[in-house]
Amino acid sequence: MAAPKSLEELDDRLSDPGQDLARALAACPGDIVVLGAGGKMGPTLTRMAMRAAGGDRRVIAVSKFTSAAAERAIRATGADTVRCDLLDPEAIAALPAAPNVIFMVGQKFGTADAPERTWAINVTVAQHCAVRYATSRIVAFSTGNVYPFVNVESGGARETDPVGPVGTYAESCLARERIFEAAALRGARVAIVRLNYAIALTYGVLTDLAVAVKTGAPISLSMGYVNVIWQGDASRAALSLLPHATSPARVVNVTGPATLRVRDLADALGRRLGRTPVFAGTESSDALLSNAALMVSLVGSPAVSVDTMLDWTAEWVAAGRPLLGKPTKFGVRDGVF
Repeated sequence: MAAPKSLEELDDRLSDPGQDLARALAACPGDIVVLGAGGKMGPTLTRMAMRAAGGDRRVIAVSKFTSAAAERAIRATGADTVRCDLLDPEAIAALPAAPNVIFMVGQKFGTADAPERTWAINVTVAQHCAVRYATSRIVAFSTGNVYPFVNVESGGARETDPVGPVGTYAESCLARERIFEAAALRGARVAIVRLNYAIALTYGVLTDLAVAVKTGAPISLSMGYVNVIWQGDASRAALSLLPHATSPARVVNVTGPATLRVRDLADALGRRLGRTPVFAGTESSDALLSNAALMVSLVGSPAVSVDTMLDWTAEWVAAGRPLLGKPTKFGVRDGVF
C-alpha cells in the first residue's frame, strides 16, 4: 500500500472502517455520540463511524472545538457537531441522548504545571458524562500508563494484572476508569480502552524517532521498548468494542501485539532515511508495555503492520510534511508530563 502523501490521503487511511466494523456496529443500533471529538483521534474516528454506519444513524461529535477547521472537517463527513464546554455539567446534561457513546476526553500534557485542571478534565468530566449516559453503551478511552513497568520479556501487562499508576496523569486516568466502572454497575455497559501508542504520521512514537534520526538529536534508551498501533486500527478497535461493552465494565488493552525495541525502530528508520541514529543512555530491563491478546480475540489483529508504519513514517518525515508538534514523551519514566 502506497504511503499517504497529503493530510487528505492520511485522513482517508485513518478513517478507513475496514470490512468488519459495519457488522460490529449493526449489533449496536442507534445514534453514536463521540465525546471529545476535537482531539487528535476524534475527527478521523468520527469519520470512520460515519463511513461504517452508511448514513443509517446519526453520529454526533461533541467538543469545545477550539479548532474551527476540525469542526468543519467533521461536518463535511455528514456527522453532526455540538459545541460543548465539557467542564460545564449543565451543558453535558443538555447533550443529545444516544445509546452508543465513545468517550475520548482527556488531558496528558501540562499535567505537571496544572494538576488541578488535569483532575477536572480526566475525572470530573467523566463523572458528569457517566451520569448523562447512564444507560448507554460506553467505550471510554484510557491509557496503558495505569500499569506499572513490566519486564521487557513478559509480553506486556494484561488487563487482569494489578495497576500501578505513576504520577498525576496516570493516577487521574485510573480514577476516570473507576468512574466508568461504577457507572457500569448502575446500568451502563462499559468497555475501557487502555491505549498505547497510536501512530498517525503527524505524531506518534515513530514520528518522534524519525524526527530525531533526521535531525541527529540523541534518542534516549531509558524506555527501551514500546508497543505501537496504527491510529486507524485503534479507532476501529474502539468502535468495534461497542457490542462488547458489559456490566461490570470490560477492560481491553488496545495496542500492537509486538514488543518493539526502540533501538531497532530507530535503526530501521535510519536505514529508510539514510541517517545513523544517535543514542543516549542504556536500556532498562522494564518498560511500559501492554499485552494485546484480549483485543485480538475480540476485534481482530491490527491491519497495518509495523513495517508499513515505518515505511510511511520515514517517507512522511523525509518529505517534510506537516507534523502536529506534540511529542509523545514516551521515554518518560517518572510520570511527569
